Amino acid sequence: MPRLIPVSLLALGLFTVTFAVNLQAPLYDAYAAKSDVGATAVTVAFAAYVGGLMPTLLLLGGLSDRIGRRVPIALALILGAVATALLVQAPSWTSLVIARLLLGIGTGLATTAGTAYMTEILGTDNAKKAALIVTSATSLGFGGGALATGVSLGLQGPTLLPASYIALFVAAPALAVIALRLPRIDKPRPVSLLRLPVFPTGTWVFGVAMALAWSATGMTIAVVPLELAANDLGGWTGLVIFLAIFVGFLCQPIARRMTNGHALALGFVLIPLGFVVLLAGVWLKSLALVLIGTCITSAASYGFTYLASLAEVSLRAPEDRARATAGLFVYAYLGFSLPVIGSGALADMLGLMSAMVVFAAVQVVITAIVVMLWKRRSAPSVATLNAG
Repeated sequence: MPRLIPVSLLALGLFTVTFAVNLQAPLYDAYAAKSDVGATAVTVAFAAYVGGLMPTLLLLGGLSDRIGRRVPIALALILGAVATALLVQAPSWTSLVIARLLLGIGTGLATTAGTAYMTEILGTDNAKKAALIVTSATSLGFGGGALATGVSLGLQGPTLLPASYIALFVAAPALAVIALRLPRIDKPRPVSLLRLPVFPTGTWVFGVAMALAWSATGMTIAVVPLELAANDLGGWTGLVIFLAIFVGFLCQPIARRMTNGHALALGFVLIPLGFVVLLAGVWLKSLALVLIGTCITSAASYGFTYLASLAEVSLRAPEDRARATAGLFVYAYLGFSLPVIGSGALADMLGLMSAMVVFAAVQVVITAIVVMLWKRRSAPSVATLNAG
């Protein structure tokens, strides 16, 4: 089988797994209204995704080393369809929490196995190309699901069974079968079924950068839509979430031509800048600024920072790529969830805008501290090289 075929099918499978993750985002307010809950409950449901994903990363990040890469990817596709079906059958806040848990488990299984599998198909010498394909497929999926539902609602009108859900019900089972038929390139090892993630030496700054970048994305996906709805801009939620991820995808070819360190440095500049511009747009009720800020944040989160970090950990852990990927996503999803939950609780006490202002201030301060620490730790290495 030519390499292009398994690469394309694997990328399509990863796209579909992540397509399911934010598929229901434009309907958050509808599910919340069904159960009469506030901002805290909405953000808790959003972050329940991490409640499923984090144990999967911590305990099963190396599962595919034992059972092979194909089964976890197929299982992730089925979990995405089951989670979405639950929302159709019993639309409510409780169902949203359960669905997000299932989606988290699926993403944890697919991203760790998929990254290692893609590198094995293309070869170790093409590790950065493999990372680019994985980040491109998953970025398009994360953003495409929300946009597809937003477009479906725009065409169909208010409904709890948008056409985007139906598309997933058709595609996921078919791709699960295809995933099981992909060539078995990896060699399963007799390792423990439960395997902790690994954190390669020198990659801490890439992990922290992912946490900071994805915290902005989490806020954009979970909290910003609530404020948009309050300002009668709720119809733009799908586009905002799509841009929060898609622009990053467009930036990935640029990031690929940069060194991982340079791409990370640019990401550090764009992370706080994007959210501050977005915040200004919400404050001034300017949709243009909201969209611009979202695009800048996306460039950092799913463009420069995401690709640089995934490529770096893959290169530094050639024998443990699945577990190293799991370690990176531990950082990323802690950032993706905890600030969102905290901001939701703060929003119920002080209001959404105040919560967003506090988040932006904390993000700027932490980013500045991390960059200073990174520069200090990098300086001795540069001095040693120059002396040599």
